[in-house]
Amino acid sequence: MTMNYTATHENLASLEDARLISSAQKGDLESFNQIVLLYQNLIFSLARRILGDADLAEDVTQNTFLAAYRNLPGFRNGSFKSWLYRIAVNACYDELRWHKRHPQQSLEFEDDAEEIPLPQYDFPGSTMLLENEVERHELEQVIQAALDQLDADQRTVVSLVDLQDFDYQEAAQILGVPLGTLKSRLARARQRLRFLLTTSGYIKRPLP
Repeated sequence: MTMNYTATHENLASLEDARLISSAQKGDLESFNQIVLLYQNLIFSLARRILGDADLAEDVTQNTFLAAYRNLPGFRNGSFKSWLYRIAVNACYDELRWHKRHPQQSLEFEDDAEEIPLPQYDFPGSTMLLENEVERHELEQVIQAALDQLDADQRTVVSLVDLQDFDYQEAAQILGVPLGTLKSRLARARQRLRFLLTTSGYIKRPLP
C-alpha cells in the first residue's frame, strides 16, 4: 500500500501541535516557545506581505504570539494554525487602521500590558542575504511592490491562498468572510496582480 506522505506529514504536525498546545495551556512556557519556532517565519511572511514593511511585520509577529499566549487557555478544538493566522490578520488590520489614523506617528507599538517572557528570535527580514539569494530577493521585491498596490483585503487573500497555500474554506474562515466573498476578492486580486507584474516586465506577456 502506497503511503500518502503529505497527508501523513500533516497528521504528524497536527499531533505535535496538539501536544505542544496542551502542555502550553498547562503553563509550560518551553512548549509555547516551540510553537513560536514552528510558526514565526510563516506569520512574519504573512505580515510582511500585508503591511509591506519588514520592521512593522516583525513587531506584529511578536504581538501575534503575545496575544496567542494570553488567549491560549480559551483555545479548544479546531485548527490551531487557522486560529493563529486569524490573530495575525486581525493584528495587521489593526495596525493598518491605527497608522491610517496617525500617519505622522511612529510605527512602534505602545503596549503597557505585562510582557510575556518569549525568546528573541531572528526574523527573515533581519538576516544578511547570501550571494546566491540576491536574485530571489530581487524577485521578492518585485512581487511585494505589486502587492503594495493592492488594497489590504486583496493583499491578504493572495497571501493566504496563493503564497501560503490555504484552501478557500480555510482562508474564508481565517478572514471571517463568506466563501463567495473570498473567491470574488481573490479573482480581482489575481487579475490586478497579473496586470502589475506584466507592466513591471516580470511577466513578458499577459497571462490567459
